[in-house]
Amino acid sequence: MQIHQLSKPKHLKTSRRVGRGGKRGTYSGRGVKGQKSRAGHRIRPAIRDYILRFPKLRGMTRKSNVSPYGSAQKTKTPIFTVTVSQLERVFTQGASVSPQSLVRKNVVKRYKGRMPKVKILSNGDLKKSLTVKGVECSEQARVKIEQAGGTVQSNE
Repeated sequence: MQIHQLSKPKHLKTSRRVGRGGKRGTYSGRGVKGQKSRAGHRIRPAIRDYILRFPKLRGMTRKSNVSPYGSAQKTKTPIFTVTVSQLERVFTQGASVSPQSLVRKNVVKRYKGRMPKVKILSNGDLKKSLTVKGVECSEQARVKIEQAGGTVQSNE
């Protein structure tokens, strides 16, 4: 047996413990010093500094209507408008006009899965007598519907 044929009892070189987290080397891709090299670093967004400078209003909680938190604001459901000329074109003589019938005839669409709020405006002419239920009407539209022999039943 020669000296170069001897094997070492174990691996003598200890591995160097570096960086911990990340890859390759002492700094592990974090750079040298500074806020971003520290553990648990977090830089808050600059817009927060601007928001915090403004004087705050009392009562502006997450539940209030004027809340600055967009997701908690009460959303106003839009009112869809329908003209008298659209009713003339879509409905037959003596038909009943309601939000359900307007959705069925594809005059208006559902809003977020709910029945929409609808208001009838007086643009155009009406010759058919229609029964209007559960739909808001402008004064001139009400006059045109009643002149054509129809009725308007307010939902109040």
